[in-house]
Amino acid sequence: MCNACIIEGVKSHMLSRRSLFGAAAAAGVASIGAGLITAKPALAQASGKVVDLTHTYDSDFPTFDGKPGIIFEQDKVFDKDGYQLFKLTIFEHTGTHIDTPLHFSKDGTSVDALPVENLVAPLCIIDITAKAAEDANAMVEAADIEAWIRANGEIPAGACVAMNSGWTKKIGDPSWRNNAEGKLAFPGFAKSATDLLMETGAASIGVDTMSLDPGNSADFAVHYSWLPSGRFGIEGLANLDQLPVKGATVFIGAPKHRGGTGGPARVLAMI
Repeated sequence: MCNACIIEGVKSHMLSRRSLFGAAAAAGVASIGAGLITAKPALAQASGKVVDLTHTYDSDFPTFDGKPGIIFEQDKVFDKDGYQLFKLTIFEHTGTHIDTPLHFSKDGTSVDALPVENLVAPLCIIDITAKAAEDANAMVEAADIEAWIRANGEIPAGACVAMNSGWTKKIGDPSWRNNAEGKLAFPGFAKSATDLLMETGAASIGVDTMSLDPGNSADFAVHYSWLPSGRFGIEGLANLDQLPVKGATVFIGAPKHRGGTGGPARVLAMI
């Protein structure tokens, strides 16, 4: 089935979910490596505006387990040593950071082995701010992906598909992490959505919250399905509301420590 047929089918509501993505599924894994190719046209048309999608973080930045994600120790002081140097102790999954396949599998791809072509990608943004305003544990569902396609066309192979829940506005407030009862509460992806994204050939997903799964998840279904499939995720994105839902190109500055399960990243978008 050609791409034009897929798009036309979605817009006319004549194809079922299975027929819509059935053809893409056969080529899904192979197309993950096409991210750089599909990003090039967007780069050629870019205005040059760059948006930083990375939070600045320190020892007070919220973490999943409540422990400081980064600790600074000053090793060299300018007045004494003529230059300055900090020793950093960092937990991989803190701040704006990467989740690799190895994070939720025994022998998946580590952060240093992520295909570099997938670190430059077309960025597709799914806006669920209205749902998230009503439900702190709202999810990107399959229906949200289908609605995005009807409005914007197909999701490019190798794309990074990011959730904008409006959570960036909560940063610095306890509600970014917890609800009034002190329980983890924040939006994320539903497995129905990420299963659908696998069939489109998307290479990564991103969230503006602490986890790919919603805060009330008991089984981490997205982590245990999306990551072991060879794809990766980005957690703690910022400023997605400053970008259009399509047309931006994302640059993912993944760390490269050998055998890592992920790590803090500098993520930028160009439009």
